[in-house]
Amino acid sequence: MEKEKKYPEIEEIRPADIEKRSFEIIDGILKARGIILPEEEAPVTKRCIHTSADFDYADNLCYSEGVIKILKDAIRSGASIVTDTQMARSGINKKRLALCGGKVYCFMSDDDVAEEARKRGVTRAIVSMEKAAALDERCIFAIGNAPTALIELTKLIREGKIDPIAVIGVPVGFVNVTASKEMIMECGVPYIIARGNKGGSNIAACICNALLYNI
Repeated sequence: MEKEKKYPEIEEIRPADIEKRSFEIIDGILKARGIILPEEEAPVTKRCIHTSADFDYADNLCYSEGVIKILKDAIRSGASIVTDTQMARSGINKKRLALCGGKVYCFMSDDDVAEEARKRGVTRAIVSMEKAAALDERCIFAIGNAPTALIELTKLIREGKIDPIAVIGVPVGFVNVTASKEMIMECGVPYIIARGNKGGSNIAACICNALLYNI
């Protein structure tokens, strides 16, 4: 006689099918809640939910008009990505991006950035955005941790010192987080923003990957 399973709700599933099954579950929950995501935005929003198990992203992710096409076209054309943490840099699929000719930059750990931030008494995120402004290429910015990076980016955009292709602004936390996101949305640049306090380096990376996996 077959022994009764202690946890009957556990599915037997092949490793290759786990992600597919996860997205099926996400689709089912969204449908049950009556949430219909715009077709272009759905892969990004669903991947954020998949990464975090947080369905709030179905409500708090904001997309400027046409931003998905802008980002995909830029990636196909070899655009690079600037991010504000090594964690986000590690999470972005650099091999897939490299196939299109792009790279991922993160200046937060650079010695010159740390020294300049120490001398001026500012965050490394501020100095790293200044360093990014000196790059001889237009980039996508994916900010998942430091609201000061978004605030500085806003300043540089308004001063005409930087012209991002688009900004993915999803820092997490409580100090200046919500305001920094609202500032970017008023800058006139394309954006994907997670309004409110939620976000993180993992969310910044997964948004980039959702775009890379669907170009």
